[in-house]
Amino acid sequence: MTPKRFQRGLKKKVRATGQSARRYGAFPYRARSWSRQRRVVVKAEVLAPPRSAPQRQTKLNLRFLVTNVTSHARPLYEAAYCLRGDSENRIKELKGDLEMDRTSCSSFVANQLRVLMAVTAFALFQEMRWELRETALARAQTNTLRLALVKIGARVVESVRRVVLHLPHACPHTAIWCRLARRLGAAAG
Repeated sequence: MTPKRFQRGLKKKVRATGQSARRYGAFPYRARSWSRQRRVVVKAEVLAPPRSAPQRQTKLNLRFLVTNVTSHARPLYEAAYCLRGDSENRIKELKGDLEMDRTSCSSFVANQLRVLMAVTAFALFQEMRWELRETALARAQTNTLRLALVKIGARVVESVRRVVLHLPHACPHTAIWCRLARRLGAAAG
């Protein structure tokens, strides 16, 4: 089945229901530069216009995956391909947000320590993300977690028995911050 046939059927479905529609399939294809024919998995999606702007046209979203795996198209695309993309996002967070690839020291040991600190910080952020499940920051990227929960000003009051943090009144994520602190072992008070 070709992508054009996918489009026609999906557009009819979107017009009839008013909701976006998605379909998966596969077809053989051979580009001029390829030595043989290959299997192409396609995810065809027609996005309905938002309710706030019904005058907009439907939007076509096509994704193609060239593969030699013979399993069904949908599980192959969703389980294998999309999960690989999520792994790449984690690598991007390590490099961009935590600067793991910043190894400009002339000493190997110093560069090794920088990489180790970045990976350790990433593991801590993953733990934070796990503890924040069922909150607005459950799927937040590392940089968002850093800006929302770590890089904030607080007044610290120390006594013999405890350390008290006073967050500012304008802190937008105070409730989430307190929930995270309690889940990680802080006492409420």
